Amino acid sequence: MNIYADDSYPPYSYSEDGALKGIYIDILKKIFAKMNNYKITINPIAWKLGLSYMESGKGFALSPPYHRTKERPYIWPYSIPILDERIIVVCRAKVLSRTIRTIWPDDYYGLIIGLNSGFTLGGAKFWQAVKDKKITISEADGSEKSIMMLGNKKTDCYMNDRISTFWTLKQLKAAGQYDEGGKHEQLVEGTTISIEQGFLGFTAKGGDKYPYMDDFIMQFNKEIYIMRRSGELQKIIDDFIR
Repeated sequence: MNIYADDSYPPYSYSEDGALKGIYIDILKKIFAKMNNYKITINPIAWKLGLSYMESGKGFALSPPYHRTKERPYIWPYSIPILDERIIVVCRAKVLSRTIRTIWPDDYYGLIIGLNSGFTLGGAKFWQAVKDKKITISEADGSEKSIMMLGNKKTDCYMNDRISTFWTLKQLKAAGQYDEGGKHEQLVEGTTISIEQGFLGFTAKGGDKYPYMDDFIMQFNKEIYIMRRSGELQKIIDDFIR
């Protein structure tokens, strides 16, 4: 059985030297190892392609979509939540030094907001502001490219998960690719937009193709619950980001 996972969402789910890594991947591997009735392979995939697999029914499950039943009716059902993620904006220091920007999205009107391709973060009011041309968005393929666009002044702010953003920035600095305050812009954390949760999402287009779906979800949810209660899930998170 094949499960698909985002290949460009560090530190949660990403490919490195041909191998899938990340917090979600470590959790999924622990869970799948306990589901004795299933032999499961986790495959890396570009996020937009993964969504298309869910829409067509070609894919059984995808990790880690947020709960977006309106925007993605082709993903249903979802597992119980795996992780909580805090969505923030990180901006160039000069953008935040000019004015206090605490109200989302009103205080960010007139700015260019970067986000990863295929992501639907920000809330309904944000996307209405985009539609009304009060805010401009600029999409990039993955967090590294989005942060580099911010550092090179191609965007004003970048919207994404907090841990993912600062973990990626740390990697870029360590690799000598981001010179904060020198060649590249100094970055400052802006407002918290929302708390999101990551799930394992299943295709709504499977029909009779996946008769074992209900049993799979029941077993998967059971193992998440056990890991939460035992503290094993939190230990995976802590070990990964320290």
